[in-house]
Amino acid sequence: MTTDDTICAISTAPGMGAIAVIRLAGEQAFSICEKVFIPAKSGKVLSQQPANSIHFGKITDGEKDLDEVLVSVFKAPHSFTGDHIVEIACHGAPYIQQQLLQLLVKNGARLALPGEFTQRAFLNGKMDLSQAEAVADLIASSNEAVRRVALQQMRGGFSSELIKLRERLLWFISLIELELDFSEEDVEFANREELIALVNEIEAHIARLVTSFSLGNVIKNGIPVAIVGHTNAGKSTLLNALLNEERAIVSDIHGTTRDAIEDSINIGGIAFRFIDTAGIRTTADKIESLGIQLTYSKVKQASIVLLLVDVTDPEDKIHEAVSDIMEKIDRERQQLIVIVNKIDLSDPSTIQEKFSQKAFSELSGHHSVVPIAAKFRTNLDQLTTELLRTIDLQAVNNDEVIVTNARHHEALTQALQSLLRVKDGLHSNISGDFLAQDIREVLHYLGSITGQINTDEILGNIFKHFCIGK
Repeated sequence: MTTDDTICAISTAPGMGAIAVIRLAGEQAFSICEKVFIPAKSGKVLSQQPANSIHFGKITDGEKDLDEVLVSVFKAPHSFTGDHIVEIACHGAPYIQQQLLQLLVKNGARLALPGEFTQRAFLNGKMDLSQAEAVADLIASSNEAVRRVALQQMRGGFSSELIKLRERLLWFISLIELELDFSEEDVEFANREELIALVNEIEAHIARLVTSFSLGNVIKNGIPVAIVGHTNAGKSTLLNALLNEERAIVSDIHGTTRDAIEDSINIGGIAFRFIDTAGIRTTADKIESLGIQLTYSKVKQASIVLLLVDVTDPEDKIHEAVSDIMEKIDRERQQLIVIVNKIDLSDPSTIQEKFSQKAFSELSGHHSVVPIAAKFRTNLDQLTTELLRTIDLQAVNNDEVIVTNARHHEALTQALQSLLRVKDGLHSNISGDFLAQDIREVLHYLGSITGQINTDEILGNIFKHFCIGK
């Protein structure tokens, strides 16, 4: 990609609005804008105006006035991309936006590619690659947790950690390679004990980042929650109550839900993806049987499983349902919340005696029981509190570095494997050239995250997913 062209694009969301912003970036940004912009104050030249200033005037196409606008001036290198940038705030009619865009192209600009502004910022050293990817995450953030993590990464929190790790390894590899230059003299510049201590420290650090991806991934994509239980336990009623809308059909007829119904809700700044599944029972209906098979597949995919039981059902049936679902979940990876529904049909003392946490010996300590009446929204706040409790939000609230990007996770995993080879090599007392090669691999994978080591293929794959205008 060439960075010599002057590019333009609409940077605000598509459609009609009060205001739209057209961004123009490149060496000719000022001269192109001056061809179509007439300032309200005569004699004013954009290129001579102070940086970070705003100017009122009108856009003209020959003798035709197109719109009255505000033009913001940003001068290189102190701009988002590092280039000269002009941002034109016009009225938000789609017709005006397109006419203005065509006018800029006619006067020497070209339309920007998806993500090209941010890619220029990376190529001009205004941000590293992980920060550039965080820009896309911030734009796409759908809840508070994603926003906080993306903003922390965009500000360089993740990058600074990786850069520090690379710098410390670079120091040691330079000493090891210096030893190779004096191999005939049998000298040792790199203290092996210090290197072992450093490797152990970095291993723990990278392992923590790799592990954080399990949290980061669900925060970014939403936490999948499967609602399961026998027919007519109230699963669809619960989904409707959580979403506060009639999303699923509610009926007294058994087996109404035959497919998985999915929708999302934001709870405490976290996106939860609720999946209402077919009721579990023995049936000869082929379609319903397929729905029940789908239920069990959704259980495997979920991070949290909500098992609904009917307070009016026999105790042995309820405990059988709990035991059955406990056999089907990964007790370490998945959280189970047993929801005792329709508590309005029973007295509080019975509920306390038969449906407390202690009454379910099948459950281990980190699984829980919540009594509700979904039809009347009773205790829904207790359920949402329990849902949030299953997620470790301390790392998010403390602004710790959390890996949310699959590319970063893969690179960190590869770096960790290379680091383990370094560790084995140190304990095996292998020669310095083999040791240096393994350390170079660690440096390579860490550098690929921030863009210190990159290929055109990686860059193209990352920026093609950006929106145009960013």
